[in-house]
Amino acid sequence: MSGGGRPRRGVASSDTEAQKAANATAPKVDHLLRRIGHLFAPHRAMLTLTIALVLIDAALTVAPPLLTQQAFDRGLFPEGGPNIPVLAELVGLMILIWVVSAGLGIWQTYLTATIGNNVMGTMRVDLFRHLQAMELGFFTRTKTGVIQSRLANDVGGVAGVLSNTVSSVIGNLVTVIAALVAMLLLSWQLTLIAVVLLPLLALAQRRVGRVRARIATQTQESLSDMTAITQETLSVSGILLAKSFGRQESETERYAGENRRQIGLQVRQAMSGQGFFALVQIFLSIVPAVIYLVSAYLIEGGADLTAGTIVAFTTVQARLMWPLLGLMRVALDLQTSAALFARIFEYFDLRPTIADPAVPESIGLGDPVGRVEFRDVAFSYPDQTGSHARILKDVSFVAEPGQRIAFVGASGAGKTTISYLIPRFYDATGGAVMMGGHDVRNLRQQEVLDQIGIVSQETYLFHATIRENLLYAKPDATEGEMRRAAEAASISATIEAFPDGYDTVVGERGYRLSGGEKQRIAIARVLLKDPPVLLLDEATSALDSVSERAVQEALDEASAGRTTIAIAHRLSTVVDADIIHVVDRGRIVESGTHDDLLARGGAYAALAARQGLTTTPRQDAALEA
Repeated sequence: MSGGGRPRRGVASSDTEAQKAANATAPKVDHLLRRIGHLFAPHRAMLTLTIALVLIDAALTVAPPLLTQQAFDRGLFPEGGPNIPVLAELVGLMILIWVVSAGLGIWQTYLTATIGNNVMGTMRVDLFRHLQAMELGFFTRTKTGVIQSRLANDVGGVAGVLSNTVSSVIGNLVTVIAALVAMLLLSWQLTLIAVVLLPLLALAQRRVGRVRARIATQTQESLSDMTAITQETLSVSGILLAKSFGRQESETERYAGENRRQIGLQVRQAMSGQGFFALVQIFLSIVPAVIYLVSAYLIEGGADLTAGTIVAFTTVQARLMWPLLGLMRVALDLQTSAALFARIFEYFDLRPTIADPAVPESIGLGDPVGRVEFRDVAFSYPDQTGSHARILKDVSFVAEPGQRIAFVGASGAGKTTISYLIPRFYDATGGAVMMGGHDVRNLRQQEVLDQIGIVSQETYLFHATIRENLLYAKPDATEGEMRRAAEAASISATIEAFPDGYDTVVGERGYRLSGGEKQRIAIARVLLKDPPVLLLDEATSALDSVSERAVQEALDEASAGRTTIAIAHRLSTVVDADIIHVVDRGRIVESGTHDDLLARGGAYAALAARQGLTTTPRQDAALEA
């Protein structure tokens, strides 16, 4: 498989990526607000209750200032002196309102936290499920750390908005409207003075929001880079590579460089808009003093303003300050989080190039289960420019049920690509790949995968027990089935010799086991699945001769009665195959048995000579005799 070149690790690469991220802008997503709103659709009932509580709470918070006016005019300073019973009644009513408001606030916080976290959790699972459906090519061209960052950092970055936005917007908006109504009822002249500069502040807020959104996008890109560096260098393979070449310090510096950039972006994000909010607070703080001065002029001009009215007005105006600031902060947060939502929805909008047909066919009882056929198959990998590099051309062959066939050839000839087309990791760009008499593109991909067991050169084991790794193929397998699969793979005795037996933890990617042990566990896992087709992609090429012999014996046992397709580099592992296909530059150039191909003296014979296989099994038997 060919692919685009990776940037050279080190400072130059980091600088290039940093410059690229510095110019990052959020992806464009249509109907973003509507799509965010749809996230809350499953929680309508709880959201409606939350909104009702917010409305009640917002309305209650405006009542105390109006009661304050009554307390001044009817309780403290009425004609004839203070009226204690009226004042006590008003004070008691104010206390009751604050107690009820506090209780409603606790209930509201619980509801908003529940809704927000459920929405965030659903989004994270849906994104994970969507990524699981993406084709293999998506993962070969995207860093694992970048994908992890979208799931963790981007989704986590919108948590606060999902939890608090609805209640904050509605609560603050209702409070602002109620406060403005109360202020107008108290004095329309003073209200004009209090709100005269608010339109200018709203315009300034929009400009600050655009700056914060741009910084947020750069911050998330930097977090993606940091996650990618962590995933690459702190995995077992990455740390072995760094230690082998003494590159720990340079890897630390690479991470430290990105970390410094992240710190700078976080500081910029924290400081962006602080001057604006300081200006808003100054404006809202000096308004009461201005109100006192204007009130004096109005009273002097004959306006009917009592002390209670002025105190109540400034109290309401003070109550206006925090919800107004809250609305502006939410507006900024929405502009900032819009960049994160856009990055999340960008992944949701990716469509897998390999999908199930609208009306899938199915392999029936009368179909040749285990029969694999290529009909004039061609395939090209898209490169970074969008053009296509042809890998396979006019490839045709048939693997009958129970037959063992092999593909050999030089590196880059196209052998592994053939193995990727059978389970539909990629789709052929020409011709047809047939499974059980059906074009695999007309079958559900899961049905295709159910027919195939794959043992590759790079065995992947989870950081879990041997039992859990084996049962990954068949979670409902019995203990007996699991042990029989291990016996068939010639690994049961080795497993039982471990102190913890099948409950032995294999370590990251199975690094606590030898290469041969990992491969035989992988074979046992496939045998537990019991597929009709076995796909071996250079399953022994990375092993020493002793391990290779043990694994090869296990593979020979495993392939009995199954259609076996082997991709091989070492010809010694496939000399007993029913048919050997020689692949060169994306074409099958020779086909036959090991003896026939050697006798033909062509490309296969040349490969055999380079590997020291200059005799046929019959000649070897004659020599031994």
